[in-house]
Amino acid sequence: MSKVLYIKANAKLDGESRTFKISDAFVQAYRKSHPHDEIITLDLYKERIAFLPVGQLNELHRPAPDAGKDHPILKYAYQFLEADKYIIAEPLWNLGVPAILKAYIDYICVNGITFKYTAEGPVGLNHGKKAINITTRGGYYSEGKAKAWEMGDAYLRTIFHFLGITDFTTLNADGLDVVGNNVDLILGSAIQDGIKRAASF
Repeated sequence: MSKVLYIKANAKLDGESRTFKISDAFVQAYRKSHPHDEIITLDLYKERIAFLPVGQLNELHRPAPDAGKDHPILKYAYQFLEADKYIIAEPLWNLGVPAILKAYIDYICVNGITFKYTAEGPVGLNHGKKAINITTRGGYYSEGKAKAWEMGDAYLRTIFHFLGITDFTTLNADGLDVVGNNVDLILGSAIQDGIKRAASF
């Protein structure tokens, strides 16, 4: 049995978010094909993830030996560490990830919990795990000149590799805000793609 962490990062409600239409369909299909797995949903907006409190950065650099899983700063890093698979749902905003997702990343990158420093540099502590980033984008960022501008999925892929997770795939729906595009068709295609991928995730 695997533990799956479903990380949602969109200020829109579930019924309004195009990203969540795809990711929720993926999760529903995953449940059917992996009925014994545990899925933990972490909606960052409902969780009210905030920027790191002033004066508490040391909690991440040098966590106290007795800091447990109920610690208000470190609990997210422990939760992340305990997961086997990760589903991230986030739209591309201003060429990057939503700020709340970056704030969450700051909570989970903890020396001694999700990565460690060695004589050769930092080493991730989450080996043998896998992640999928489900993202929606108004323009076309998978190819062409705009590909170099895409810093959302690229950032997540890099930070997950940093934490030791190299099995990282992306499910994206591009061109959703391009005038004349059939948005329902684009979303429908991405949803079907996600349903197929869920069986082997």
